[in-house]
Amino acid sequence: MATLKTAFAFGFFMACATAPQAATPIYDVEVVHTYPHDASAFTEGLFYLDGYLYESTGLEEHSTIRKVRLETGEVVQTLAIPAQYFGEGIVNWRRHLISLTWKSHLGFVFDLKTFKLQRQFQYEGEGWALTRNDKQIIMSDGTPQLRFLDPNTLKETGRVEVTLDGKALQNVNELEWVKGEIFANVWQTNWIVRIDPGSGRVVGAINCAGLLKREDFVAGQTDVLNGIAYDSKNDRLFVTGKNWPKLFEIRLRGPFTRTVN
Repeated sequence: MATLKTAFAFGFFMACATAPQAATPIYDVEVVHTYPHDASAFTEGLFYLDGYLYESTGLEEHSTIRKVRLETGEVVQTLAIPAQYFGEGIVNWRRHLISLTWKSHLGFVFDLKTFKLQRQFQYEGEGWALTRNDKQIIMSDGTPQLRFLDPNTLKETGRVEVTLDGKALQNVNELEWVKGEIFANVWQTNWIVRIDPGSGRVVGAINCAGLLKREDFVAGQTDVLNGIAYDSKNDRLFVTGKNWPKLFEIRLRGPFTRTVN
């Protein structure tokens, strides 16, 4: 999100993960490949489809949806979201691209190929991120709740609460469906959690600290880790961050039997 709300998510996550009874598997990452990324892109949503990345960016008057060439970071197609909206998560469903806005309670459905607006829809609460499985759209709203939506009507059909070692996990952000699990950024942290979509339980935590090196940070510009995309055909996992100059293909290492630090 654009404004600093609180570092609650970070403290809460750390407190849960370091509790004596915590048994959540912890993973590190190794970089398989590094790609260029537009450092002016305040990344909110990300997915991979047919050789391209689709990315949404946030901030009022700067929100866009773009189609990006993975290898070069070149933006080959772009759509400006109306200036009054703060763009958030995106997902594809068949020939459609579905997007959220942060606090406007309004989402958009575009033609995936042309980016032409097809319709709008409404929802309660904030819009943060979207992903999908073969039957449902999954939405986060910054709370521990994940919403399941009918992909045709975009009406809510159910919810699950995300829990880490039995406690509700706040600030669940950008989402990606990976091999039957939901991967999610925890906003304002360097962690990605692996969520069981049936129970909401966090079944693994991925430490991405240090992924972007200090020399790549630009003071006042480089922001937090956010953005997960998965190439299911080639089993490739990509991550980036808000205003990051790089996007990383990563591989998980672990799990390790140690506490989070």
